[in-house]
Amino acid sequence: MIAAALDGHETAVRTSAGIDGLTVLAVDDERPALDDLVHLLSADPHVGTVLSASNGADALRILTADPRRTGCAARVVDAVFLDIRMPGIDGLELARLCTALPSPPMVVFVTAHEDKAVAAFEVGAVDYLLKPLHSARLATTLDRIAAVRAASTTPPAEEVLPVELGGTTRLVPRSKVRWVEAQGDYVRLHTDGESHLVRMPLGELEERWRGAGFLRVHRSFLVARNRIRALRRNNPGHVVQVATGGEPPEVELPVSRRHLAAVRAELRGDWSGLT
Repeated sequence: MIAAALDGHETAVRTSAGIDGLTVLAVDDERPALDDLVHLLSADPHVGTVLSASNGADALRILTADPRRTGCAARVVDAVFLDIRMPGIDGLELARLCTALPSPPMVVFVTAHEDKAVAAFEVGAVDYLLKPLHSARLATTLDRIAAVRAASTTPPAEEVLPVELGGTTRLVPRSKVRWVEAQGDYVRLHTDGESHLVRMPLGELEERWRGAGFLRVHRSFLVARNRIRALRRNNPGHVVQVATGGEPPEVELPVSRRHLAAVRAELRGDWSGLT
């Protein structure tokens, strides 16, 4: 058993050595039920890695996290096995959020409630298993999931970040973010005419999005390179003009002396005559 800390929460990770099997996530707020589910999933030959979470919020963090921080292979979760009734984000809401992920995992409900099957399949569940769960029934489901994964040609997933808006959790794709502003222990994601506050240091986000087209221009700002319209002098320093996707159409962000040379080097291939 490997324990990996994820945003202050302990996430159980069980990996079968030498097996490139399914990566699955087990979610249940009752510890005995969660332990049983993890045990049954780990014993199946189709499964290579089992992640676990004791509530919907932690499960969403796992589904949207940088894979390097979960302690498992750098690929998306193939399937989520979850209970329906949980505090906070319940199983049905989590399943709906899964459909908005760039590479949605298959969803299987594992519950003691027979009356939620219709609602479960309406949100795209591939199976509905009743507790107590039996290994033979679970094996049938995993056979089907493994077959679907083997036939899949899904391209690499784009990272998304969960944000709260009016009491509802939304997923913001990285490609929608124009610039990011540091605000203490948080960052503010600026998208097309909107902004969202996320608890994460700017340095961590810079590391996660390294190589994804984002430039650190200042200790407080990370900017999508393809949204920069100009780099210019603004005595006594420099600024980048960034397209906002709203009103006003552009915003000017400061470029620190520390980052100026790197910003110029990155942008020089795009433009000539940078000032």
